[in-house]
Amino acid sequence: MPKFTFNLPDIGEGIAEAEIVAWHVKVGDIISEDQPLADMMTDKATVEMESPVSGVVIKVAGDVGDVIAIGAMLVEIEVAGDASIETVAAAATKEPIMAVVEDENPHAPDTVATAEVPLPPVTPTAKQPAMGAVDKVTASPAVRQRAKDLGVDLADVKAAGGHVRHADLDAFLTYGTQLGYRPAHIQARRADETIKVIGMRRRIADNMAASKRHIPHFTYIEEIDVTAIEAMRADLNANRGSKPKLTMLPMLIVAICKTIPKFPMMNARFDDEAGVVTRHGAVHLGMATQTDAGLMVPVIRDAQDRNIWQLAIEIARLAEAARNGSATSEELSGSTLTLTSLGPLGGIATTPVINRPEVAIIGPNKIVERPMFVGDTIEARKLMNLSISCDHRVVDGWDAANYVQALKKLIETPVLLFAD
Repeated sequence: MPKFTFNLPDIGEGIAEAEIVAWHVKVGDIISEDQPLADMMTDKATVEMESPVSGVVIKVAGDVGDVIAIGAMLVEIEVAGDASIETVAAAATKEPIMAVVEDENPHAPDTVATAEVPLPPVTPTAKQPAMGAVDKVTASPAVRQRAKDLGVDLADVKAAGGHVRHADLDAFLTYGTQLGYRPAHIQARRADETIKVIGMRRRIADNMAASKRHIPHFTYIEEIDVTAIEAMRADLNANRGSKPKLTMLPMLIVAICKTIPKFPMMNARFDDEAGVVTRHGAVHLGMATQTDAGLMVPVIRDAQDRNIWQLAIEIARLAEAARNGSATSEELSGSTLTLTSLGPLGGIATTPVINRPEVAIIGPNKIVERPMFVGDTIEARKLMNLSISCDHRVVDGWDAANYVQALKKLIETPVLLFAD
């Protein structure tokens, strides 16, 4: 029978290789034309490869997690019996079928021994000689109650002189468990788990390692009184009509964009190989978003041109697209500055990692209410720490501190957010 070699096709401009993130076939499978073969991940997207011929799979290129060069063999197929040499030749020149994978996590990591298997109590193999019926075992009421709570049969406990004491019970718990005895109060131990780092998780790992390896980070943290802006937000939400509910983020983004013109070094990208810093006029704001597949950063284009309601709509749209896997490569690239927030889990302070090749990342933290001096009186105020990490090759500490102080002024006097 003729054989057909399916080589990994050119799946994007400038793409030299792709990672196998899921196999849909294995050696020996009988497949039909257009049947999915594998999911391949590039820097830009995950693409599903489909077979141009029917037949039997006789060879595959590698395991999940392996990286295959463009043009290299991906799958070898023994073509169905009545196919001619001409048919195979035609398939070799046929444009390969590729489909962008839109599932939010189409290539969940392979796991080994993930099931939790409860282990029933095992009778020790070197069980001590029985001391007679349980009712003939002598022990104090305290020892009996402790043994009952632990699920221990006192008849199994060896005791000097036949009277079981706490020390005898301790010795049995120590050595009896080594022989296979497990007290009833001890839960079954979870099995170890081995997870291969592939796909999105590998991309995140590589990007974060490169960022920390190449960028000398420093983090500056300031406390901001958000009492006034939270009151304004509550008023806006109470009268929003059909508009989306506001969180703190749209208001913070407006403050970020209004301060950028005076601090252009914060909205920049650094090409360290060329030794060139590009200070961008438009703010293309990356929004770090947690998804089942890992951390993604969809981008709000021209954030400086949007009002708080438009920002709220775009934040919700991009977050949903990232989580359901429908975000395009354009929506996941090209940011000039990134904002990362853990919402109510924000913690006291964070030291976020810069989204390379950007030079700064901003992280609002949790809002807490504390007593504060306001003039000569003590009032309950809402406070939030704001973190910013910067690339010290491009941004000085003085610049970062002044930028955050400018943000602080706008946030603490929120009417300035809407002043021209």
